[in-house]
Amino acid sequence: MRADRLVATLLLLQSRGRATAAEVAAATEVSVPTARRDLEALSAAGVPVYPQPGRGGGWSLVGGARTDLTGLTAPEARALFLLLGPTAAASDEVRTALRKLVQALPPTFRTEAETAAHAVVVDRARWGTFRVDRVVAAEVTDEPARRPEGFVLEAAWEQVVDEVEERRSRTWATVLVDTRDVHVLRDQFGRHCVPESQAEDGRTRVRVGAPTALDVARHLAGWGAQVDVVDGQDVRAELARMGAELVARQEAQ
Repeated sequence: MRADRLVATLLLLQSRGRATAAEVAAATEVSVPTARRDLEALSAAGVPVYPQPGRGGGWSLVGGARTDLTGLTAPEARALFLLLGPTAAASDEVRTALRKLVQALPPTFRTEAETAAHAVVVDRARWGTFRVDRVVAAEVTDEPARRPEGFVLEAAWEQVVDEVEERRSRTWATVLVDTRDVHVLRDQFGRHCVPESQAEDGRTRVRVGAPTALDVARHLAGWGAQVDVVDGQDVRAELARMGAELVARQEAQ
């Protein structure tokens, strides 16, 4: 996981004082370009990691080699945890690495670092056709943002997701599709694609949803005979109507 690598990279630089991208790659078991991107990510996050070109150069942590993190300033520690925090839920190893990193910080920095680690939530579930570029406008107001007492970001995000998904999944249908193609359906429907069971013919039974029957049908129309709608009369009716319109249009030309 990337958070694991970033922590390992930072500690490697502290122990050695300087390391090339190739040495970091060997230590973290990734390619040299990936190691270089990790180093650049640390630098972009505000950690004082800089490259030194030329013979004998490499990447170094300003301040020299250290075995702890007392050389980091409060803003640098906060920036690091803002970068690593969202990936903490990825695995037990990442959580363990972050806990060790917190303990290595000066005590006065720990509270801010832990707060920063929980300041961002990364939701890896796809949102189907929802795109940020569909936002028409945004308005900046003078109203200050206040964090309610007892506020938990993850719980608040789940509540938002539940409300949005309830509005976006009012129509559901069950389809049969080749098991190898389930991931394609998931790309189309995002969260609204729920594999259920294996059918007798070896295909997978999948529940798909969208705001209207027409929206579901539009996603499925391009599949042709590769998808059978076994539950969802409204969706079948829309597919039949769309097919009839296409036939009529082609015959008229």
